[in-house]
Amino acid sequence: MKVIYEYSHLGGSEILQVRFEEINKTVYSTISKIKARKTKVSKEKTMKGKALYSPTDMNSQFEKEFNQAGFVELRDHYDITIPKSDIRITGAYKQIDFVKEKVLVEVQFGKYAFMFYDMAKFQYFFNENKAEVGIEIVPCHSLQKQMSSGVSYGEQLVYDIERLKRHFPAVPVKVILIDADSDEEIN
Repeated sequence: MKVIYEYSHLGGSEILQVRFEEINKTVYSTISKIKARKTKVSKEKTMKGKALYSPTDMNSQFEKEFNQAGFVELRDHYDITIPKSDIRITGAYKQIDFVKEKVLVEVQFGKYAFMFYDMAKFQYFFNENKAEVGIEIVPCHSLQKQMSSGVSYGEQLVYDIERLKRHFPAVPVKVILIDADSDEEIN
């Protein structure tokens, strides 16, 4: 796959270049190793029978490559309580797909709400002093059009972050929009 755009929020790109140069290079190297393959045949009414890029296949490739590069999952367990209540919910957690040192990485091929929730998770781990910067890897609009309906695209995320200005997330983030290489073929 290839990077077609990157957006730096609160100096996310610059922090990665200066403090985490090797991790930053590893992220780009990992993206270049992922092969977008049209292995999914749509059952959706509007695209019935059409070959689509498979988010499951791409996620599996990202997991394999990031794990081989020494990234691990980060999971923070806690109990949920609310003010002026005896309610206590145990076993709750926040989770990040990949972390190395204090760099968080999420790869998101889901609905838009999940992209935005990733920003909230970056904020949570930043507030807990378990992160210095987050990286969100998302499909660009042209890739999203060749995937199942419901998958969102990074341009929307960047648009919304720009309009929120410095208010949310209040953590340095780099958003990377990816697309299939032009020579990748249908399998």
